[in-house]
Amino acid sequence: MPILGRLNIPKDNWIKIVNEFGQLFHGPVGTLQELSHYCEHLEKRRRHFSKCCQSMPLG
Repeated sequence: MPILGRLNIPKDNWIKIVNEFGQLFHGPVGTLQELSHYCEHLEKRRRHFSKCCQSMPLG
């Protein structure tokens, strides 16, 4: 089975992420939980890029 199928990532979403990564994301990238840990580590009070984490579901 192809890797995108095993990861349950639609091909169209993968192509959009790869081709438009710089336009879609302007900061740290990851899940909302990972972003929270990142902000805690840097002692930041706000998660500025949290909307980007939820803007395009992978699966």
